[in-house]
Amino acid sequence: MKQKIDALLVKYPFLKWVTNRFVLVTLFFILWLLFFDTYAYFDHRIIDKEINKLEDNRNYYQGEINNDDKNIKKLYRKEEVERYAREKYYMKRENEDIYIIDSDKEYPTEETN
Repeated sequence: MKQKIDALLVKYPFLKWVTNRFVLVTLFFILWLLFFDTYAYFDHRIIDKEINKLEDNRNYYQGEINNDDKNIKKLYRKEEVERYAREKYYMKRENEDIYIIDSDKEYPTEETN
């Protein structure tokens, strides 16, 4: 049996290096950390992608909050409140008529390729 192992080691010299117990333990440890551990590398990649997506959402909503704060500050003036009510809720003054023309529905544009 020992002769067969020696013949294999002569034919394939890398087997001596691969069968070293320190190499085997190191390979096992690396595989364990990559795939099986609670803090595995691939699990961290998925979690990092989720964190990046949530940070992007946070930045978007923070920008929206800032825009809303600016709009709220503008609405402290009476003229701005009136303008906002006319544009968004189609409110009108007495003895005034409002005509709403929705041009997108009346005249659809044709896309040319």
